[in-house]
Amino acid sequence: MSGIDIDKLTELLLQQRKELIGQKKAGQASTRTVELDQSTVGRLSRMDAMQSQAMALEGKRRREIQLTRIEAALERIEEGEFGYCAMYDEEIAGRRLEIDPANPFCVHCAEKI
Repeated sequence: MSGIDIDKLTELLLQQRKELIGQKKAGQASTRTVELDQSTVGRLSRMDAMQSQAMALEGKRRREIQLTRIEAALERIEEGEFGYCAMYDEEIAGRRLEIDPANPFCVHCAEKI
C-alpha cells in the first residue's frame, strides 16, 4: 500500500471503536420496553416514548454494524489484507480509506453494491 499510514488508520479505528462502545453503554437505557400503563403515562407521552425507543433501537443497530465493520478492518490490518477491495482484491484509494478506514470496497465495487 503506497502512501497510507497504517498506524494512523489503526489508531483511528481503535478510537472509533472506543467511542462506539461508549455510546452503546450510554444508550442502553433508552432501548428499554415502553410502559403501557395509561394510569401513569398519557397516550401522547407513550407514543413519544415509543418513537424515542424506535430511534434508539435504530441507533443501536447502526452502531453494531459500524463496530462489525471496524473489527473486520482491524482483522484485515493484522492479516496484511488492509487496503484491498473485498470483492476484486484491487487497491482501495488512500483518500477513501482516510475518510472511512473501515470501508472494505473500492469505489467501483461500492457503486455496484
